[in-house]
Amino acid sequence: MNSSVSALPLSTLNPANEALTLRLPSSLQLKQQLPLSNALAQQIAAHRQAVRAILNGEDQRMLVIVGPCSIHDPHSALEYAGKLARLATDVSDQMLLVMRAYVEKPRTTVGWKGLAYDPHLDGSDDMAGGLTLSRELMLEMIRIGLPVATELLQPMAAGYFDDLLSWVAIGARTTESQIHREMASGLGMPVGFKNGTDGGVAIAVDAMRSASHPHRHFGVDSQGHPAIIQTPGNPDTHLVLRGGHQGPNYDHASVARIDSELKRLKIPSRIMVDCSHANSGKDPLRQPAVFNDVLQQRLRGDRSLIGMMLESHLFEGCQPLSPALRYGVSVTDGCLGFDATERLLQEAAVRLRQSLQA
Repeated sequence: MNSSVSALPLSTLNPANEALTLRLPSSLQLKQQLPLSNALAQQIAAHRQAVRAILNGEDQRMLVIVGPCSIHDPHSALEYAGKLARLATDVSDQMLLVMRAYVEKPRTTVGWKGLAYDPHLDGSDDMAGGLTLSRELMLEMIRIGLPVATELLQPMAAGYFDDLLSWVAIGARTTESQIHREMASGLGMPVGFKNGTDGGVAIAVDAMRSASHPHRHFGVDSQGHPAIIQTPGNPDTHLVLRGGHQGPNYDHASVARIDSELKRLKIPSRIMVDCSHANSGKDPLRQPAVFNDVLQQRLRGDRSLIGMMLESHLFEGCQPLSPALRYGVSVTDGCLGFDATERLLQEAAVRLRQSLQA
């Protein structure tokens, strides 16, 4: 992978302890260096429309956002993508699989912030190289044939790969942020807002309502200049349940209560369940149990449940950052291994086909 666009120093740390500033290439520069072909742009537009069709009930398939908690190694990420593309074809009659390409990670205090921030995993924070590598990887996944999803954490970074994404998550800690709601209102793809870390959905519901409206807000244009951004509003938002401090919120009673509240507020009842985080008790091996519970609810007729999220890598578990990393194992949250993921989704496809024949 080529990371030739570098940051340019503008100042140095001075005795007043002011921040060091390094100039990054603009999003336009990176997009020109790593352009999106017309054929791939059409493919992404089709993927976005396929996700919208599921959200709107026009396509009865399930939407499944699946892949590593975070990407730290390009080679293992692309090996995973190749396997997922083959699986996506096998289950395409029942599910639309979208690959997680998460290159930013939220931190409660400090820690590795993701490939876009620190691609060398050594604290050097080569963000220019990280943005370049992130875009290269996403482009390669799209060439393989996969729709790509990510969590947009830093609005300043979004412009470097927003043209490549078919689905976006706004995380539990940023769903309340006005800046992220404004950003979502201008995105050209569906956006899932996660419920807050307390498990309540009111914040996410407010976010969906806010993002559906036009906004004018401060931002930067594609050349990196300060700008007033005017957004059209995003009609393709939905709720992502990830549990909270009190435990899971994917059970039938919780989903029914949330469905009722969305309908009362006249908000489209489109619910995705994140099978990880608090819903699995942070145990990656419990994700299949969560997935199958939600699948059973859907098979019983709950059409508000439009999809699920799975954290999955080549091999199960997680590992701390170290000089000797195990290949294909997450360095952030623990993941389900690919073999178990494949079994889970193949079995789900069989159950969904059987339900159509019943």
